Amino acid sequence: MQKREPQKSVVSASNIGVEIGSDECHLVAQSSVPQHLSGNVARRALSAGIIWDTDLPGFGLRVQPTGHKAWIVKFRERGRQRFVTLGSTTTLPIDAARLQARAVLGQAALDGLPARRATKAAPLFREYASEFWQDYSRHWKPSTQKGNARVLRRALLPRFGELAVDAISRSDVLRWRDDLADRQGSFNRALPLLAVMLIYAEQLGYRRKGSNPCKGTPRYKRDLPDRFLSPAEYQRLARVLDDAEGEMPTAVAVVRLLMFTGARSSEITGLRWEHVQPPRLMLPDSKTGAKIVWLNSPALAVLEILPQQSEGLVFPGARGRVPIQMFPFWDKLRRRAALPDVRLHDLRHSFASVAIADGIPLSMIGKLLGHALPETTARYAHLADGVIAEAAERVSGGLAEALGLSR
Repeated sequence: MQKREPQKSVVSASNIGVEIGSDECHLVAQSSVPQHLSGNVARRALSAGIIWDTDLPGFGLRVQPTGHKAWIVKFRERGRQRFVTLGSTTTLPIDAARLQARAVLGQAALDGLPARRATKAAPLFREYASEFWQDYSRHWKPSTQKGNARVLRRALLPRFGELAVDAISRSDVLRWRDDLADRQGSFNRALPLLAVMLIYAEQLGYRRKGSNPCKGTPRYKRDLPDRFLSPAEYQRLARVLDDAEGEMPTAVAVVRLLMFTGARSSEITGLRWEHVQPPRLMLPDSKTGAKIVWLNSPALAVLEILPQQSEGLVFPGARGRVPIQMFPFWDKLRRRAALPDVRLHDLRHSFASVAIADGIPLSMIGKLLGHALPETTARYAHLADGVIAEAAERVSGGLAEALGLSR
């Protein structure tokens, strides 16, 4: 028996559209009148064709001659019109279909534009910390490495260690800041390190460019009281140093040199004989870079009584290879002098206050202290008020005398 060919329906070019789906093209009837698509519209639609949505251009409902209904989306790709089937109306709700249609249309709109460079798969922060440290820490001074290692270990890893690097958000940073309200100094020290780490993560491709959540996060403003020694306190400290010279000679020499030079504690404890070039100390590195510390007569006298060396540490610790650790010695000395609130750094502040009392200009004091910026020295400006008032009094007294006025 001869097999009969199925009858082909004749469809003219005027009433068909072409759909290019995932793997095949279909002939569909031409569009009906557009309307707002909904579940009710899909259930009532009976005639074969396409009903386009009035709210989202390109989103439509296709009804096949067989009665099958599906959500579709129409767009242009490289000059060609394409139709994509999203899913059957019986399995894909209208809201979900509309969302999928928006995504397809949005992707089509970006066709031909440069694609955003994909970021690498971001590691956990604790894993990234090792990579960052290996790459970055070599560019820091040893003292900076030591301080940042402590900050990383105590503050950053416990807080962010289990988060992916690209998942750390501004809200995470702000909550961290709030949780450290009672440890403001810890937050202020840790924030710059976190910022540098996340900037480097952007450079490695772990985070989107310009996404650093630390940007604009304020540090805590801390009003640290300036402590200046009075003449009576200087006298008490001098007596204690004299009495302790036999017990702790190296520590006493360090304190005296700090008092007479106004140098930073690390600059004196880490001083090497190669840098001693009277009447100055030629420091190749300091907090503000290379620095000259001028030695007055009392400072020179402190150095002259020390065992002279051609090289090595001037004030070595007990083992001889590392600088002396001053805190345990200073804690004993300041308590004996009844100065429990005075830090070693306060000797630097007191040096500046004595200089101002002697009428030395702030610009010169800044050079003596090795300040890189005038703004740093300006913190002592209020101490000069008394000197200025005294100078004004002397000037006014001279003028009154010249004018024959009684005072």
